Amino acid sequence: MTGRTFRLRRVRVPGRPRGGSGAQPKVVALGGGHGLSASLAALRRITGDLTAVVTVADDGGSSGRLRDELGVLPPGDLRKALAALCGDDDWGQTWSRVIQHRFESRGELHGHAVGNLLIVALWEQLGDHVQALDLVGKLLGAHGRVLPMSAVPLELQALVKGHDPAAPEEIGTVRGQATVALTPGEVQSVHVVPEDPPAVPEAVEAVLDADWVVLGPGSWFSSVIPHLLVPELLQALQETKARRVLSLNLAPQPGETDGFSPQRHLEVLARHAPKLALDVVLADEAAVPDRESLTDAAKRLGAAVELAAVAAPGSSAVHDPELLAAAYDRIFRMHGRIGPWR
Repeated sequence: MTGRTFRLRRVRVPGRPRGGSGAQPKVVALGGGHGLSASLAALRRITGDLTAVVTVADDGGSSGRLRDELGVLPPGDLRKALAALCGDDDWGQTWSRVIQHRFESRGELHGHAVGNLLIVALWEQLGDHVQALDLVGKLLGAHGRVLPMSAVPLELQALVKGHDPAAPEEIGTVRGQATVALTPGEVQSVHVVPEDPPAVPEAVEAVLDADWVVLGPGSWFSSVIPHLLVPELLQALQETKARRVLSLNLAPQPGETDGFSPQRHLEVLARHAPKLALDVVLADEAAVPDRESLTDAAKRLGAAVELAAVAAPGSSAVHDPELLAAAYDRIFRMHGRIGPWR
């Protein structure tokens, strides 16, 4: 990371309501993959002013193939975010299933998701990432907006200790989000190529204009931390007047965070963005064996800890959207500067 200072310009979003007494909270959720989808499925239940800012480092599956063949942003995490924002009515659920549908064949279409092809087709037709995603959202009746965090596809690289089992103390470089997500060994840090990538202006504006910013849950090194590696986006997160919530995972992830305690997640995040302060850390009460250590780690980031039962009944690894929505709603009311919201 360089020491450059960026001037963050505000881009007014047409028709977007301003905050104020009695208004719904303007919420921005950052992440990627299933973790961001879980957060969006919860947040759309409590606010009508919701923006997702999504990682663009995916290089696996259908997204990786389209990225390699066409040189486009990987559309998969953007598609998942749009599907999560679909309503619970017949229209929303039908379109959610359609864009998530994957072809099965013996040919080149095998494994491609319909939504990925639709998004890339609109990018080629319109030549504008944001306009195309807004149009897909309109078609789906999405309860919110989806934006990429950067306008260029990124390669995630990680320094990993013990990636080679024959050399457990050796630190090597692992390249690619799909590889980092499942790497053996212990991830020490991550960075992106190109270094200092440009942020999408609308994503920066959304963060600056928000009442609340939610980071996580999700794959820590491959979906959550990459947002902190885009300089303009990190600066916006540091300068915004919004309150910042960090939503922790329900359990460590095989590969990326094996053996990580909840407080270790905070320590890793702080190493990548030492100037970033938080307001609230949300964790599932059953996933925190040492509350005192988590509280101490959160205090070092300026945050309070909120514990809540947010796991789906019968599962220790999947968030329940209704329970997570209730937890976010309580946090917004208890810690918000403006309220009540409804």
